[in-house]
Amino acid sequence: MCHWYILIFCVCVYQLIEKLHEKWSPVKKKPYPAMYSSVFGGIILDPAMMVIPIDDHMVHRGHGVFDTGVILDGYLYELDAHLDRFLRSASKARITLPFPRSTLRSILVQLTAASQCKEGTLRYWLSAGPGNFLLSPAKCPTSAFYAVVIADVVSQCKNGVKVITSTIPMKAPQFATMKNVNYLPNVLSIMEAEDKGAYASIWVDDDGFIAEGPNVNVAFITNDKELILPSFDKILSGCTAKRLLELAPKLVKQGRLKSVKTANLTVMEAKGAAEMMYIGSTLPILPIIMWDEQPIGDGKVGDLTMALSDLLWHDMVAGPNTHRICVPY
Repeated sequence: MCHWYILIFCVCVYQLIEKLHEKWSPVKKKPYPAMYSSVFGGIILDPAMMVIPIDDHMVHRGHGVFDTGVILDGYLYELDAHLDRFLRSASKARITLPFPRSTLRSILVQLTAASQCKEGTLRYWLSAGPGNFLLSPAKCPTSAFYAVVIADVVSQCKNGVKVITSTIPMKAPQFATMKNVNYLPNVLSIMEAEDKGAYASIWVDDDGFIAEGPNVNVAFITNDKELILPSFDKILSGCTAKRLLELAPKLVKQGRLKSVKTANLTVMEAKGAAEMMYIGSTLPILPIIMWDEQPIGDGKVGDLTMALSDLLWHDMVAGPNTHRICVPY
């Protein structure tokens, strides 16, 4: 009788694996060439096996944080900046690390190498871990670390987009300043924009100041040629936005910009800007030419926006080794 149970179990497992593979069998180029799971204890190359436990608290309680980075020409851009933010988010979410920072970093580099992906994104998550369906993570054996490489085209954005002011309430600063997996407001915000024929949206905080986009920072160039980004005290401090603040003074030295700073901006001040843009890891800069059906500046992609885009792009493809990590494929 025992042998029959074993045989039935093996058949069921085989059928389950076959079912998982059905989704990927017609796909010629797999979009996810590699994943790491601390639950499995290694790197997974079969996309059908790239799963996480349903009792993981990140799944059913949203108790997890994440971050992302760009792979370009075989280099990881701004890995350390993103990893540092990842650890700050974990601390705010009260999730303990399963490994030291150096081990997490090594896993991410090794995963990228195993993927053989030279262009795309690297996304990674830290969860309170699997173990039960309770609200408290106290009885979870350990936290869990997941990462996945996504093959994708990374290029400069040269066409402008339209945006709207979001009516979806933005997150409270305690949660907005950490990159956690609770993205329902972000999802609803971008869906609202898409319903209105726009690319994405802009959040305005309770004090009437410009905050951010659904998953990007926003920046403005005033008519006096000042580059202004909203202050980071109530929003996520974007790694690419912070890098732009370091690079943009080059345009000040050239006399093209008057100044570079972070500040509070009202909606009226922002809509009166000469140029406007989104800033994010995978963009890295996306020009915005219309907001709530009102043109920004002359309604065309601005020269200074593209100059800033060129600065960031050059940093991504040929910047210093302190910001670009060569992947040992």
